[in-house]
Amino acid sequence: MATMGQLYQEVILDHNRKPRNFRPMDGATRDAEGHNPLCGDRVHVWLRLDEGRIADVSFEGEGCAISKASASIMTQELMGKTAEEARELFERFHEVVTGRAAAETVSAKLGIFAGVSAFPMRVKCASLGWHTMKAALDGSDAASTE
Repeated sequence: MATMGQLYQEVILDHNRKPRNFRPMDGATRDAEGHNPLCGDRVHVWLRLDEGRIADVSFEGEGCAISKASASIMTQELMGKTAEEARELFERFHEVVTGRAAAETVSAKLGIFAGVSAFPMRVKCASLGWHTMKAALDGSDAASTE
């Protein structure tokens, strides 16, 4: 039986090697760029909203495995959500990665990032794509992990 650490590694490595929805998007209605100056991670997130729902979401960027995997899983989790549901999911995910909420408050895929709360510098890696998505939803063209 795989341990949580092994599962974490497998999922992170898979999404890092083969990120889902890793592409620029034509016809995006919102987009933003994010940068973590502490480690150099960069991400660009595109959203296409249709009648208040996220009809498509994609990203491109460079960074560590945690940053890329988190953004990849984020795109899968956000498909079909309303803008408000996406903001709520951002808040729950952020609470999990900062150690203020249990992993069970988010999906199993997102819950694997709970362990980064023990490493404050990695919290910024895991949340960069999410902060960038939220900036795009809020109509800002840039994101901060602060």
